[in-house]
Amino acid sequence: MFSEAGKILVIGGIAAILFGLVLLTLGKAGSSGWLNWIGNLPLDIRIEKENFRLYFPIGTSIMLSIILSLILYVINKFMQH
Repeated sequence: MFSEAGKILVIGGIAAILFGLVLLTLGKAGSSGWLNWIGNLPLDIRIEKENFRLYFPIGTSIMLSIILSLILYVINKFMQH
């Protein structure tokens, strides 16, 4: 039981590191990169006042949740065999 949990944690950690590296590399591409959708989806709430800034990325959170769920689903399918 614990060996399976360890495998899942290691694979999840490696996936998180790879995803972070991809975001760092592609994020440096400037404003013309493919990461423009992060933070600019329809459900992202942004309120900026003189001394106040509120950013609540609901749309981005939903999109990232769907993407990560699909990735974890595929990983789970390969781990079972």
